[in-house]
Amino acid sequence: MTFKHLAAAAALIAAFATTTMTPVNAETFRLSHNTNDTTTWQKGAEKFNELLKEQSGGEMDVRIFPNAQLTGGDQMKQAEMVGRGALDFVVTSAINVTPLVPEMAVFSLPYLYNDYDDVDATTAGKPGERMTEILAKKGIVVLAWGENGFREVTNNVHPIKTPADMKGLKMRVAGPMYIDVMNALGANPQQMQWTETFSALQQGVVDGQENPIGAVIIPQRVYEVQKYITPWHYSYDPIFIGVSQKRWDSWDDKTKAMVKSAAEEAMTYQKKITREDTAKGIDFLKEKGMEVYEPSAEEIDAFRKATKPAFDTWAEKVGPDLVALFQDTISAGSKPAN
Repeated sequence: MTFKHLAAAAALIAAFATTTMTPVNAETFRLSHNTNDTTTWQKGAEKFNELLKEQSGGEMDVRIFPNAQLTGGDQMKQAEMVGRGALDFVVTSAINVTPLVPEMAVFSLPYLYNDYDDVDATTAGKPGERMTEILAKKGIVVLAWGENGFREVTNNVHPIKTPADMKGLKMRVAGPMYIDVMNALGANPQQMQWTETFSALQQGVVDGQENPIGAVIIPQRVYEVQKYITPWHYSYDPIFIGVSQKRWDSWDDKTKAMVKSAAEEAMTYQKKITREDTAKGIDFLKEKGMEVYEPSAEEIDAFRKATKPAFDTWAEKVGPDLVALFQDTISAGSKPAN
């Protein structure tokens, strides 16, 4: 037998093995998320698929669509499509769901949180449970919470040290609440899809943006088009894996438990690598040529006071009782909240 014949035979055997190892009833599901395929969002989604394949014996497979491809780049529309069953899974952030569920803005209220302990107390506690109940009314089953992170401000004009430094800056923002926050600081906010933002920064259409370091600024190479960064920790944004209620109801209890377990493990992993990337991020950004200004506690307090009107406006919109639940949960850890 010639080498060519041996190679052909080997290929046939491999193809047969692959076919016989793949269950006849294997099903492929679609998962959409906001960012590109280099981010921790993508890595979390990939981990979810890996675990689901393993736990289902290959009967479940998740096809991942980054950059909100299935909604034409409209990151706000993904949750709505999952809610009505047009999409199976979504990995999205709280702020991107606010057009559908305004209460989700509670996570991102300016200076609500001081640190990760505060964050974890809410996502793993009663506030997280309450938000899961609210999303369920829109047809979205929250499987697990992950992390986008504390949002830091970047721009190309000058270092941001005080609220006055924000005046007049054209700032790309992700959602309605951030429009009010930027207006309170005297900036000129422009709501824009993330898929359009890099080129807008590159071309000077906007001066700056705000996003987490580990989950977005580094993997999306924002440092290539921005000179200054101020880690002001002014707002936090969690992400979550959600599945459509329609899809969820089609599964038996064993499948539901398997899917939820895979999601929880995947988001634990995603949160871990996001925080690791964030911890080493400032040094990395300095190496890439960004000028970093790290504000003092007094300077942070000035930003907190300047954004208080936006906090109050949105606290009323999402519901005082809901805000109180978050604040009480944070206070239980003996840390001051806004």
